[in-house]
Amino acid sequence: MKDFVVGLLTFILGIGITSLVVRLRFGTLRSLAKQLLSEAEAKAEALEAKGELKRKNQELQARQEFDAWRERYEKRLNKEEDRQKKQAEELDKRSLQLKEKEAVALKQEQLSLALESKLCAVAAMSRAEARAQLLAHIEHEASSLRQKRLQEAERQAQTEAKQIIATAIGRLAAEATASATVTTVSLPNDQLKGRIVGKEGRNVRLFERLTGVTVMLDDTPGAVVISSFDPLRKEIARQALHSLVLDGRIHASSIEVAVQEAQRNMEKELQSRGRKAALEAGIHLHSELERLLGHLHLRYSFSQNVLLHSLEVSALMGIMAAELGLNEILARRIGLLHDIGKALSHEKLGSHALLGRDLALKYGESEAVANGIGCHHGEIVPITLEGSLCSAADTLSAARPGARVEPLEASIQRMYHLEAIAQGQPGVLEAQVLQAGKELRVIVKPDQVGDEGLFELAQSITKEIEKNLPYPGQVKVLVERARRIVQFASS
Repeated sequence: MKDFVVGLLTFILGIGITSLVVRLRFGTLRSLAKQLLSEAEAKAEALEAKGELKRKNQELQARQEFDAWRERYEKRLNKEEDRQKKQAEELDKRSLQLKEKEAVALKQEQLSLALESKLCAVAAMSRAEARAQLLAHIEHEASSLRQKRLQEAERQAQTEAKQIIATAIGRLAAEATASATVTTVSLPNDQLKGRIVGKEGRNVRLFERLTGVTVMLDDTPGAVVISSFDPLRKEIARQALHSLVLDGRIHASSIEVAVQEAQRNMEKELQSRGRKAALEAGIHLHSELERLLGHLHLRYSFSQNVLLHSLEVSALMGIMAAELGLNEILARRIGLLHDIGKALSHEKLGSHALLGRDLALKYGESEAVANGIGCHHGEIVPITLEGSLCSAADTLSAARPGARVEPLEASIQRMYHLEAIAQGQPGVLEAQVLQAGKELRVIVKPDQVGDEGLFELAQSITKEIEKNLPYPGQVKVLVERARRIVQFASS
């Protein structure tokens, strides 16, 4: 019985275990089936997405191919349109040419008919009648031609007359003399000279360094002499020293203050003088040009104040331009600014006329004004008649009585010396002194002096002038070589 119970329990336990195992396996298989199902679904979705992407790629490729085809087709259409347009233009051109030819043919036909009618009329005339009609026609044509030529000649004569007048006035000579480069400051007593010099000369050295001048303290009682090639520096130094003398306190700091104050006052004064000169001439200028124009008040050209000279030239040019029927405002503007380059001629190398031209262009003046400034010494060719008047007015202002002081005998003697120096050179045929000694023109004998010897001869004459003849300014030496052949015909 016991064995039976044990066997029964063992059987029941085996059945339970078997059932448990079966259940466990069934659950595992269900999980595996679910996993396989989800994997299958995922693969299906991936395949579906891949198919959609492939379809989209195919659509995109098809669209790109369609766009490329459309672009090629549009290009062919554009080319065809261009070709048809050119053909239409060519047809229009040919049609126009045909119309022009038809018009010419029609005109020729009308002319032929007119000539034919005239011939018929002439054929019906007698010889005397035909001759009378021909003479009347010739007289009419000659009268028209004569009137036309007279009008043209009158216009040309007016232009040439103005040029001749300007050239003739420009040949007037000018005199010259040297300008002073020193100024004197009066002292109330000689004790101030020691204060000006200072301990071991410190004050005077500082003053000279700040002003750029030379202070000469000699035995002259009650005076100090200031020397400088620059009139602006000289005037600033004079005002500063005068201020120091009035104050009586002369040391390093007071010297610096006095010089700075003199510089400021001088700039204000020169700006005011330039503006006043422009107003007097009746023109408006750039502020920088007004300042430079004011600087001309301190400059002297052969003892003639350059600012006053510029105002005279402006007035003269305005008068001549008005008489010649030219632009008076333009002429006065050129005249006032013609020597503006002299305000910079000590700072920059070059001719004051060309420096003035560059300044005028820099500050907004017209090409006509700049050219008039640059050509008044013949360095460039004038482009206007107003510009050609500048050299004439410049010479007239310098040549008027009292403008430039120099004894007449000294001027004549200098010109004789210039001619003698040139005539003393070998191979010289003729020597002429022009512009009151500013220019020496030398003509050589062509059979004795060749082209290669012209430069050496000019150098020799220049060195001889510099060595033996005192003169103000510059002397232009012009050497020319020309062959002249003279023949006489007799019957």
